[in-house]
Amino acid sequence: MRVLEATGVALEWDVQHAGAATLEREGTVLPPRVVDSIRERGTALKGPISTPVGRGIRSANLELRELLGLHTGIRPCKAHGGVPTRFPETDFVVVRMLAGDLYAGIEYDRDDAATEPLRSLIAETGRAQLGDDVGISIKSISASGVHQVARTAFEYALATGRSQVTAVHKATVMPSTDGLFLASVREVGRREYPQVGLDDGLVDTVCHRLVTRPQELDVLVLPMLYGDIISDLGAGLIGGLGMAPGANVGDDCAVFEAVHGSAPRHTGHNSANPLALVLSGALLLHHVGEPEAGNRVERAVAAVVERGERVTADLKPGDERSSRWGTSDVADAVIAQLHAA
Repeated sequence: MRVLEATGVALEWDVQHAGAATLEREGTVLPPRVVDSIRERGTALKGPISTPVGRGIRSANLELRELLGLHTGIRPCKAHGGVPTRFPETDFVVVRMLAGDLYAGIEYDRDDAATEPLRSLIAETGRAQLGDDVGISIKSISASGVHQVARTAFEYALATGRSQVTAVHKATVMPSTDGLFLASVREVGRREYPQVGLDDGLVDTVCHRLVTRPQELDVLVLPMLYGDIISDLGAGLIGGLGMAPGANVGDDCAVFEAVHGSAPRHTGHNSANPLALVLSGALLLHHVGEPEAGNRVERAVAAVVERGERVTADLKPGDERSSRWGTSDVADAVIAQLHAA
């Protein structure tokens, strides 16, 4: 918040709390007031929030995306000088679906009575015989949902001067879902964006390329599961989750957040790397029509990281991990760079 204010852009903050802490106080990880606030303003900068594991509570992040109609996730993966990485040339963007796929939550455990007719139906296809000890998860992908994410990918490529969109899939194994995904991306690309290059790749092949020749890839468009995995792979290629920003966009709202999850062990210790969230704030500035301010934040972060002096321990080489600089110190360094530029 302090970094974005230092750009001089007039911002009014409405701070709302969600996650594990509100579960204890309000009985829910996602109070309705949070959703109402984002709907009213249309834009949010969201810190990582926790959903307790093993208590039958649905992920607050998934619920928030569903309630707000956020259909596309954007995850830039750009290496910065000064950050330890084997792939300093990495600069690609993951654009993924935020609905459907195996994340739809259509599941049946092995004791569920509904699994019996499902097993029978699957057996009738002649493709598999499922025993009584099998859990079932149903994958769903809609053409309309793919059209949304594909348009976002092509529009992002045009807006940022990128020349190639790669559809990532496993259509060779799942023609009814991944095949539909690939055909729908091709339909949008060939009909609406002929000026942008379009190719495709199997998800395993693309993963191999990412850890051998990442400089060959530009914009990747993916279903939800592959995108979730590859966005974290991309963060690893650029030096860690602490440098990975993200945006979740819909027709009416956009939520900007770091790719990494919450880390309760860092609470109150002033030790967490804030730069992923700062860079997410830069994406927010671009979204609200302040591209010059967004570019300034990105340049300031790049300058601070390249100097490598006032950064958190995760951005130090292995033999220099005992960093005395904390979260607020890094923010101060970025603000000082903004003022000096």
